[in-house]
Amino acid sequence: MQVYLVGGAVRDRLLGLRVKDRDWVVVGATPEQMIDAGFRPVGKDFPVFLHPDSAEEYALARTERKSGKGYTGFEFFASPEVTLEEDLRRRDLTINAIAEDSEGSLIDPYGGRQDLDARLLRHVSPAFREDPLRVLRTARFAARFADLGFQIADETLALMRKISQSDELDHLTPERVWQEFERALGTRSPIVFIETLNAAHACKKLLRELCELDTDTACSATRQLTDASGTPEQQFALLLSLATRNSAPDRAEQQIRDLCLRLRAPNRYRDLALQLCHWHESLSRFERLAAEQKLRLIKQLDLLRRPERLAQLRLCVQALNGADGPVAPSLDGLLEQMRALEPRQLMAEGFSGKELGQELERRQLTICAEA
Repeated sequence: MQVYLVGGAVRDRLLGLRVKDRDWVVVGATPEQMIDAGFRPVGKDFPVFLHPDSAEEYALARTERKSGKGYTGFEFFASPEVTLEEDLRRRDLTINAIAEDSEGSLIDPYGGRQDLDARLLRHVSPAFREDPLRVLRTARFAARFADLGFQIADETLALMRKISQSDELDHLTPERVWQEFERALGTRSPIVFIETLNAAHACKKLLRELCELDTDTACSATRQLTDASGTPEQQFALLLSLATRNSAPDRAEQQIRDLCLRLRAPNRYRDLALQLCHWHESLSRFERLAAEQKLRLIKQLDLLRRPERLAQLRLCVQALNGADGPVAPSLDGLLEQMRALEPRQLMAEGFSGKELGQELERRQLTICAEA
């Protein structure tokens, strides 16, 4: 039995990046031997085990054969006879097909170290085109490593286009498309993910609402948001607002809903995108709004109970406008004054029932007007 560190842990260490997770490949072992050694089986489609102490994943070396459509259409074969080189050959990119033994020596049969030095994303073998998920994964790696100068090899991009021309992308589940998109939103260059899908002729099939983005504007806006420690939710809202900015308001909101429904995006992503789409112009010119408009914005966004929404939206509006100064600077003071209005105090003054609500709103309006 031989154990090797593989994949992202080796790649990221060679790039000088922080290693988050470690994955291992075991050569020359059977499932029974792994269980006898205290490993806990977790894989259904192929033998994967959790280490009894570290809980890290250990997978038996395996090969695969295309047997159907989509990224699940594979038959896997694991046995003690499968070599490390055979296991590495089934991986997507050469930079992910480097292994390290217990002595720290690299096993790199497909030139991954050379491609790391050349800043190149290149497929391991022609079998790359059998898995449509690799179009998304390659686009995500392009986004993640854009700041390091990585480019996709021409021959790999050609294979990605062949996948797009087939019906393989149609067999990707919404959950897997969203998973890769969400990971790309957490990189420093999420627009590179969209640009890569466009270059691979896959964007219209997967993220059609984002295909016509002005990439220069989007790149500048997403980078500003990244520099301000923006979250994936904020990047998503920003991209959707940029993509729908020339649509009528109702149409823009419907496009956002359609995309979120199709990808089964979490509600928090959908809600923030809709809020930014609907309210970013009002927030941009908040100081010039009438008192009634200010109060309506505060109530519709529920800012008295959900102040975190203001912080989220502010960064997005700043990025949309390319602004350096604060958005709606008077809004914090308004919210503080409104929170100081105690219904109990109004009740002590003799207000109750419907009149209590009316008086509370009147005083809130007064605060907005005086601001």
